[in-house]
Amino acid sequence: MPPSDSESLLERAYIDAVEQVDDTDPTRARILDAAYEQFCRTGIRRSTMEDVARRAKVSRVTVYRRFATKDTLVEHVVRREFRRYFDQFLIDIEQARTAADRVVLGFVSSMRAIRGNPLIGGLIEAEPELLVPSMISDGGRTLATVRQFVAGQLRREQRAGHVPDDLDADLVAELMVRVSASFLSTPSHIVDLDDDEQLAAVARQFLVPMLRT
Repeated sequence: MPPSDSESLLERAYIDAVEQVDDTDPTRARILDAAYEQFCRTGIRRSTMEDVARRAKVSRVTVYRRFATKDTLVEHVVRREFRRYFDQFLIDIEQARTAADRVVLGFVSSMRAIRGNPLIGGLIEAEPELLVPSMISDGGRTLATVRQFVAGQLRREQRAGHVPDDLDADLVAELMVRVSASFLSTPSHIVDLDDDEQLAAVARQFLVPMLRT
C-alpha cells in the first residue's frame, strides 16, 4: 500500500482535514464504511473486493468503478481514519487552557486515537508491513506532514504570546513527532502506552520543556 508519488497518506489526510473535504458521493461513502468494517473484522490481507461489495450491498463492478484496485481502496479507508484523527486532535486540545496543557493533551490524544482506532491500531499491531512502511519509509513525507501540523499549532501559540517568539517551531515539532512516531511504531517495555496518566507524565516531563516556558 505505497503512497502516491506526490503525497503520503497523511499528507492527503491533513489537506482533507484543513480544507474540510467531505465525501458527497453516498455510494462511495457506503463502500468506504463497508471496507472499514470488513478490514477491522477480517484484516486487510484476508479481505477481498468481493467481501467489501457484499458488505456494502453493491456489485463488485460498482466498487471497482470508484476504487480501481484493492490498494487504492485501502489507502482511501486509512486516509479517512487519519483525517478523523486530525479532526479529533483539534477538538481535544481545545479543552486545555495553557500551551503546556495542550502539548500534554495532544500527545495523550494522539496515542489514544491512533492505538485505539480499530483499523489503524490493529494494522500497526497485526499487519504492520501494510501500514508502517507507508508511514516511515516514504522519504520522510509522512513525518514532515505531521510536523507541519504540529508546527502550525506551535505558531498559533506564538502569535497568542503563549510561547517565546524565538522558539524554533519546526524543530520542536520535529522532535515531538519523532518521539510520538517511535512509541507508535516500536512497543515500549517502560512506558505503558495504554495508561493516559503515564503518557501525560512523560509529555509533561520531556515534551513541555521544549516550549521553554
